[in-house]
Amino acid sequence: MRIAELSRRSGVAVPTIKYYLRESLLPPGELTSPNQASYDEHHVSRLRLIRALIDLAHVPVAQVRAVLEALDSDTMSLHERIGVVHRAVTPSRQLTAADSAHTTAAIQVRELIERRGWAVEPDSPAIATLVETIAVLRSLGQDHLVSFLDSYAEAVERFTELEVTAVASRTDPHRIAESVVIGTILGETIVASLRLLAQENMSSRLLGQAATQAATNDEG
Repeated sequence: MRIAELSRRSGVAVPTIKYYLRESLLPPGELTSPNQASYDEHHVSRLRLIRALIDLAHVPVAQVRAVLEALDSDTMSLHERIGVVHRAVTPSRQLTAADSAHTTAAIQVRELIERRGWAVEPDSPAIATLVETIAVLRSLGQDHLVSFLDSYAEAVERFTELEVTAVASRTDPHRIAESVVIGTILGETIVASLRLLAQENMSSRLLGQAATQAATNDEG
């Protein structure tokens, strides 16, 4: 397909596609003349992946390039490629909690990882994010939420096993890596949305019933 058709199929404007080509985010098309190139389904798929990284995960262009290079690598293992992706899409957090709360949270997270036997790198950015979040919860007096950490971990482990098993069933390593990227980005949105719906449901059942009962008692 020509670049105009590529734009129509992918939903990405022609000037943006040319920018991605200049930045080597998108592989060049096959030259059909000195000023014309032909593109295929791989380009459509890659454009959608780039937009997901930039628009949904808010990954800077420089990091998008690193992610795509890792996905296309023939020397890195699949596990290593996925690690690059996770580090790129995990947002960095500024420390806002007190040092004492941060130290306590770091110990709690380390002990959780050891208890569950999780094989994670000590410099994983998700560890820093979790530590900071727990520290802030404690500083806000929400220790009761922190006490659910093991239950959170157990629930997350169950659905993550389903995700990874489904992705690993694909035969093409490049498609597996791409699925991990898309699943990581959009999976966060799915989980967050389901959690909000479940919270609304439980709030209606527990808090709504309590309010109704209180109103009934007042009338009595």
